[in-house]
Amino acid sequence: MTEAMPPEDNKGLSIRNLTHLLYGLFAIGLLSAGFFGIATIAAVVLAYIKRGDTAGTVYAAHFDWIIRTFWWGLLWLVLSGLAIFIFIGWLTGLIALVWIVYRLIKGWLALASGQPPVAEY
Repeated sequence: MTEAMPPEDNKGLSIRNLTHLLYGLFAIGLLSAGFFGIATIAAVVLAYIKRGDTAGTVYAAHFDWIIRTFWWGLLWLVLSGLAIFIFIGWLTGLIALVWIVYRLIKGWLALASGQPPVAEY
């Protein structure tokens, strides 16, 4: 029977750098207008995979923020795509994109200041 070795400190990306990477991948996918959309999907998959490692830290809120931004943004973009047939989809799609960019910037700025992103209602 082999013993499990405890993880070594400073091996691989820190959670802070990983969170910056997630925001960066999300931004690349968004700014490339879907050409590198796989980057956004990679950011969300990575956020789901590493989410457990962030429990109890300020970074947990960032991972949840990225995941929620993706799913809500996808929902609104799909609904906007369907609404194109009644000519309001262009407007709702633009609003959805502005909302996604806003949340991406707000979350990334909160990360830079060491704070969790806070949704304003």
